Amino acid sequence: MINKNNSFLIILSAPSGGGKSTILREVLKLRDNIDYSISYTTRAPRGAEENGVHYHFVSEAEFLAKLEAQDFLEYAKVFEKYWYGTSLSYTRSRLAKSRHVIMDIDVQGAAQIAAAGKVPCVRIFIIPPNMEELKRRLVLRGEDSDEDIARRLATAKKELDYIPEYDYLVINDELEDAVSDVLAIIRAEELKTSGNQEAQQDFLQ
Repeated sequence: MINKNNSFLIILSAPSGGGKSTILREVLKLRDNIDYSISYTTRAPRGAEENGVHYHFVSEAEFLAKLEAQDFLEYAKVFEKYWYGTSLSYTRSRLAKSRHVIMDIDVQGAAQIAAAGKVPCVRIFIIPPNMEELKRRLVLRGEDSDEDIARRLATAKKELDYIPEYDYLVINDELEDAVSDVLAIIRAEELKTSGNQEAQQDFLQ
């Protein structure tokens, strides 16, 4: 019998308002072999955020200890104030159980992970059909001032430069179609022979 273990990290990146978090939640609903990567942070919980659900909330000393132990796939200090990072040990533990790990992260974090090469990963860039649609979604979200929206749109233009570094590009025009595209990418990656080197030997046994 052929036993396949072609597990990998699924990275979703998009400009703010691009829909990556919504797509991630839908993928988790539809696939039972994918786990969500919960980031570590040194900031305090906000509102109804729960430890171990939204983030792993840790002290700066705890974060720096994990950093010293090289247990981050990627990490950053945001606004020179709070640390954020993705656990390497957690990711490896899930992949070892033939499960995928999925995360939504910015282009800088995705680049860190790819450059380190510590785990197999598939990078998917998600984008609305055009800038006007992105602006419309940011306005409808009702969370940002006009100045914040202008800043997010300017950042989005810079993030587009990273698209060639990604494995796939998904246009998030209709949510259902975008989710289907991401699921199709995951399935195609699972079937790649490059991740199933033992298949021939398993077949002959």
